[in-house]
Amino acid sequence: MVFESILFASTVPDDSLHLEEPAFMVDLNINQVVDTALKGKEEYNLKPYFYTLLANTEDIKYRQEVMQDIERQDLYRYLKAFEGDMRNIRKQLAETEKLYYQYHKERVFLDIVIFYGQAMESLAKNLPHLPIKSRGFITFCNYLTSYTESLQFKNLLAEARAIIHELSSIKYSVHIKELRVRVLDFQPGDDYTEEVQATFAKFKQGDVKDYRSGLSYPLGMNHVEAKILDGVAYLNPDAFARLDAFYKGNTRFQDETIVRFDREVQFYLAYFEYIENIKKAGLEFCYPQVSAVDKEIDVTACFDLPLAHKLVSEKKAVVANDFYLKGHERILVVTGPNQGGKTTFARTFGQLHYLAGLGLPVPGSRAKLFLCNNIFTHFEKEENVLNLRSKLEDDLARLHWILGHCTPDTIVIMNEILTSTTLQDGIFLSKKIMEDLTRLDVLCVWVTFIDELASFNEKTVSMVGAVVSGDPSQRTFKFSRMPANGLAYAISVAEKYQLTYSELKKRIIP
Repeated sequence: MVFESILFASTVPDDSLHLEEPAFMVDLNINQVVDTALKGKEEYNLKPYFYTLLANTEDIKYRQEVMQDIERQDLYRYLKAFEGDMRNIRKQLAETEKLYYQYHKERVFLDIVIFYGQAMESLAKNLPHLPIKSRGFITFCNYLTSYTESLQFKNLLAEARAIIHELSSIKYSVHIKELRVRVLDFQPGDDYTEEVQATFAKFKQGDVKDYRSGLSYPLGMNHVEAKILDGVAYLNPDAFARLDAFYKGNTRFQDETIVRFDREVQFYLAYFEYIENIKKAGLEFCYPQVSAVDKEIDVTACFDLPLAHKLVSEKKAVVANDFYLKGHERILVVTGPNQGGKTTFARTFGQLHYLAGLGLPVPGSRAKLFLCNNIFTHFEKEENVLNLRSKLEDDLARLHWILGHCTPDTIVIMNEILTSTTLQDGIFLSKKIMEDLTRLDVLCVWVTFIDELASFNEKTVSMVGAVVSGDPSQRTFKFSRMPANGLAYAISVAEKYQLTYSELKKRIIP
């Protein structure tokens, strides 16, 4: 199997990646996950990979295998070291471009090439000893080994080292008199090295820590040093001709496949680092069973990912939920008290399918999910005074667009729509929409205050948010399959709209 990409099992579809953030990401708070996970990794331009759902289950399995390998700490550490080396090379190349004197730039370039070669050899040496099992890393490991053992790679490093050795062997003399500097062929003279060392030996206070790094940033060269270097080059034209030819002939010395790997593997590392603290808090993640055909869904102990990230950082508890759809069931109708977690539950449903569609582990101890081709959301939005439409008209226009673009492979998530009309009209319009969703056979979560929708037909399932027994004002944020009745939270609704007995009494009696 030939290695091409650590993200895709077959051809890399760079031309089909989404460059713009999908509309559903803000409604589902997925944008918070992506923005936080990619902080500090802007140079890799990873957002298109997070914006693009995979089109087949083979790529999903491929990514799941890779992610499972990365969860082994040894591989993660080697990848982080490789990341640091490649970043250092990019920074050094950028700094080298700022150097003014050409021979200085070309000499520093030699060090960068050597450092690059050492980074490749180190990774190629360490990866084969790790218990990697994924097709992605196995084929990459084979590719890297083949690359570092290739004649082209060996010749590149050998030539760089030979030129460095040749330049280091050059000896010359500098004659300075007042403001005149002359560069001459080497003229042997007295060696004062031992005398100087002996003079300063008394100031030595034992061994000191070596603070040198493997590849430091190049220092500037002043005009006098540059002129001396030009003189040395004039006296040694062959050596500097080889230096110049090496620089011009190897500007693209980095292997394109490895450079692409360096970028793509950050997709996994970013998500791995995002969920690590959540896992340490005791919350579970799993690799879902994903099907492009079977729409039966079964999830245990799932939770809202960005909310969990926030709560864990605040050392607060995270509530997990279970849900499933079997047979012909397609639509979860979610009812319950206000501020009881209905919107969070709906977002969780969308997040799970989004993450599964990227080939990543999802929040939960077990999950069976559907591979969707898109997610459409309709969440409450502020009325836009610029479009000259009423709130109801705007809702209907958005719903018309969603239904017009739905396919059986689409997921739809709606959160308390049609709240600006009367209850009777809301029920009428909602049932019409439910008929269209049923006809299209789409998977859907519908958060609503209309209980009648929960038992619309055999494709609908009622999920109700629970309250503390005996105190309906206290939410549990847990959801169960049960008939919707609205009684458990009627007092909460009345409080929201100031229709409790005490509120009404205040209005009637001054």
